[in-house]
Amino acid sequence: MLFQNTLEFAQKLDAEDELSRYRDAFHFPQSNGKDVIYFTGNSLGLQPKRTQEYIDAVMTNWKELAVEGHFHSKKPWWDYHERLAGPLAKIVGAKEKEISVMNTLTANLHFLMVSFYRPTKKRFKIICEEKAFPSDQYMLQSQVSFHGLNPKEAIVEVKKRDGEHFWRTEDVVAKINDVGDELALVLIGGVNYYNGQVFDMETITKAGKNVGAFVGWDLAHAAGNVELKLHDWDVDFAAWCSYKYMNSGPGNAAGLFVHEQHLDDDAIPRFEGWWGTKKETRFLMKPEFESTNSADSWQVSNPSVLSLAPYLAALTLFDEVGMPKLIKKRNSIVAYLEFVLQEVDKETNSSFEIITPKGRGCQLSVLLHGEGKSLFNYLTKNGVIADWREPNVIRLAPAPFYCSYEDMYSFGQILKKGVLGQL
Repeated sequence: MLFQNTLEFAQKLDAEDELSRYRDAFHFPQSNGKDVIYFTGNSLGLQPKRTQEYIDAVMTNWKELAVEGHFHSKKPWWDYHERLAGPLAKIVGAKEKEISVMNTLTANLHFLMVSFYRPTKKRFKIICEEKAFPSDQYMLQSQVSFHGLNPKEAIVEVKKRDGEHFWRTEDVVAKINDVGDELALVLIGGVNYYNGQVFDMETITKAGKNVGAFVGWDLAHAAGNVELKLHDWDVDFAAWCSYKYMNSGPGNAAGLFVHEQHLDDDAIPRFEGWWGTKKETRFLMKPEFESTNSADSWQVSNPSVLSLAPYLAALTLFDEVGMPKLIKKRNSIVAYLEFVLQEVDKETNSSFEIITPKGRGCQLSVLLHGEGKSLFNYLTKNGVIADWREPNVIRLAPAPFYCSYEDMYSFGQILKKGVLGQL
């Protein structure tokens, strides 16, 4: 399609967009009396309007039923988390029994490391990407130290080539093969938080498994954003937060995946608790742990229903639309945003550099050569909610559920005024 940087063209795209009606399903912050242009669904998604109904139902049941709400609510609390497994399985490409919802992202990664990072004298190294999200770095370092190992020796970072802003799949695979039989685990962010790059998870997983390592993925920026086929790719485990593209609310309950091949392994090391035991015998208070033979066996405590309720509300939207339609719009609206950025660049003689490679999801990371944070502050003042990363990168993530093509055009006009105003 030949794009045009005009209001009329943007409005035409919105009129043809079959998902445009979902914009009204979300609450928007206001700025200068108008909806903001919201580019930070990669940090915190907007609140679906139906969320309040789901939370209110839990609160009403608590008020009217108290403890009996565990079994006699319309959605009983004791198995509330199971309602999320079906929609999530579709989003991440899994079987329902491979999915559970509990804790938060980094806590889940720590629990999963108990099972999938079991270093030996020979096989003890972990491969990750350089400058991984800090929480992943801290988690890996603390896990390695817990096992009495030196993080500088055990953690191997795959670096970008000099002068490039992205990782090359062949470099990741080469590093895996180079570490070889010393490699215990590959754990990488499926979509990099800084540059928005989508890693070739299928190829990297295969390479890791071929040398005998476990392979896991941090899907914080991938779940609800890109196509995932965790089961078919033979991924051992994965974890993700729910508050970015899946719009569940700040710091909300997180998801995890454990491949079917590990679910019947009673010998697998795992930190266990009451809620990971079989439902049929859970309330018999037996002294022996009995696995559910599902990802729920990694649960240690009953999940917070007040956290699950907004997550379930958001997942109903995904169930209605489906990832293929979301990805189709994502590709189109991100391409239009890229076009608008290029047009503004030409019109202002600026030097914007999009450092996100073509393997991308919703996010474009824009390096502002010659521009400082004052431009970002101008955008914020004029109703654009984006994200600043040092030293001079703006992250823009037009989530397909609620961002419009007119938003992309309007952003370009505000950006243009901001650049020209600083010349």
